[in-house]
Amino acid sequence: MPSIEQARAWYQNSDAVHDFDHVMRVYRLAETLAEKEGADIEIVRAAALLHDAESASGDTDVRMDHHEAAAIFAGKVLAEEGWEEERIKAVQYCILTHRFRGDRQPNSIEAKVLFDADKLDAIGAIGAARALAYAVLDGQPLYAEPSMTFQKALKTEPGEPYTAYHEYLFKLSRLKDRIQTESGKAFANARHEYLKGFFQQLRAEVQGQR
Repeated sequence: MPSIEQARAWYQNSDAVHDFDHVMRVYRLAETLAEKEGADIEIVRAAALLHDAESASGDTDVRMDHHEAAAIFAGKVLAEEGWEEERIKAVQYCILTHRFRGDRQPNSIEAKVLFDADKLDAIGAIGAARALAYAVLDGQPLYAEPSMTFQKALKTEPGEPYTAYHEYLFKLSRLKDRIQTESGKAFANARHEYLKGFFQQLRAEVQGQR
């Protein structure tokens, strides 16, 4: 089983949104959900530690999405650890199905646990902080009123910024309804309400309403 100290080295060059702190929050959440859902804790722990680790592999195709590169890297790490092929594939499946924007749905309980842990870290107080941090990293303003096109179809107009509030409307506000496990839903409800209130307050303050 890869250690936490091993994993720390895989994220030394990660951005502030997908850094080792994010990985450890997902790891702890995944442990909690795995215990409640009866998932294989070793597979869940390995998947959580490796789910964003593609940057350390050094030989993956830059055209790959990060979950595909992370799955390849996970396979190499776990093979070196002496894992059986079937269990390596189980970890890779978790990684390949953990993305909100991905076209593959998590079906195993371990994959559902990783999916939920990763999504729960995108809502609540941490989710608000991460959304704002990503906007800053991407050179975007913290808030701009979305165009009518975006409000209706979730597509930006030419030259329209993509702010933290845009990401809230496009993705973060919908995460609660994508949670896979009953245990995850219990966490998601409170975090969703906090995030909703935060962006309502942000919008009101920018508009001088409060």
